[in-house]
Amino acid sequence: MSDELILIQNLIYEVRGKRVMLDFDLARLYNVETRVLNQAVKRNIKRFPIDFMFQLTKDESDNMSSQFVMTSKRPLSALPLVN
Repeated sequence: MSDELILIQNLIYEVRGKRVMLDFDLARLYNVETRVLNQAVKRNIKRFPIDFMFQLTKDESDNMSSQFVMTSKRPLSALPLVN
């Protein structure tokens, strides 16, 4: 298995019974800012399934934060989106 594939697999989490990636991890893979990724998705939202993206609750975010260190420069008040 390639190192890149292992890296991507380590960025996939299960939330609400769905396998998801955090917006800032996905943005990092595409080498863009998180806000740019989220803006692009919102501008083209009709191209995606209704449940493509959702925002984590504070409890979900806190639970995930306790499992790993978020290195993003995201403001503490912003809850991550997952795709």
